Amino acid sequence: QVQLVESGGGTVQAGGSLRLSCGASGYQYCMGWFRQAPGKERERVATVAEDGSTRYADSVKGRFTISKDNAKNTLYLQMNNLKPEDTAMYYCAADQWGPRLCLLQDEFGYWGQGTQVTVSS
Repeated sequence: QVQLVESGGGTVQAGGSLRLSCGASGYQYCMGWFRQAPGKERERVATVAEDGSTRYADSVKGRFTISKDNAKNTLYLQMNNLKPEDTAMYYCAADQWGPRLCLLQDEFGYWGQGTQVTVSS
């Protein structure tokens, strides 16, 4: 059973930065960050595949950076120039099996408990 433990959420003013971390209990082919705001569906933020290829939602391109430390099985999300519309519960997701695109939520079989990010205006 894969365990994902997120940390790094919090409250920040618009224009500020936060860094999320997600520790996994073992090797993962796909890892990614998704978010869900109140009253909205969960959406993809950024994902990274085994080969290091990354994909970002258009709304965060140029502001967020996803990275992975393979030695530590840890995923990061550096979030800069945060906006109030980035306020959401952020979830780390992963899956061991590949090859796959690591793009759709259905491709991720394991999910963390979530960490809240709140951006005030």
